[in-house]
Amino acid sequence: MNSPLSAIVVMGVAGCGKSCIGSAIAERSGGRLIEGDAFHPAANIEKMSAGIPLDDQDRAGWLIRLAEELQATIMAGERPVLTCSALKQRYRQTLRDAVPGLCFVFLELSPEEATRRVRARPGHFMPASLIDSQFAALEVPHGEPLTLALDATLPVEQLADRVDQWLKPFGETVLAQTA
Repeated sequence: MNSPLSAIVVMGVAGCGKSCIGSAIAERSGGRLIEGDAFHPAANIEKMSAGIPLDDQDRAGWLIRLAEELQATIMAGERPVLTCSALKQRYRQTLRDAVPGLCFVFLELSPEEATRRVRARPGHFMPASLIDSQFAALEVPHGEPLTLALDATLPVEQLADRVDQWLKPFGETVLAQTA
């Protein structure tokens, strides 16, 4: 397998560690971290803040905007590392259709752990009351192409190392080796 990988999406339910792992991957690789949450329109943030889950229609424009951001980042000569829940297969396909060579790192954890983590993070618009809706919407990407599933409870460094090992057969070293 030596097809070029153009970008990485770190995905999973709220609280799985997307931002933390995405940041580690971007930092080590010199890639550009794109926080998917920053691209939600105000109406989506208001809805989630009020404890109302987003539906497919709410997410459609957001996913298109993320696909455009991925494309622009690649065109600028950078390797994007996007954090995005990408809960459903069709959401992932929207991103794949826009960006050939897109790979996904799926951070798995239990609903109980996700709830615990979300309750512990201050100042985020996503309340713990929405965790159940995230798991209800989640279509686990096991078996999808260019997708790596990882246990989100592992330490960040260990997760980042596993991403690096996974990408090596593609001729890619996302995580820079330090001398």
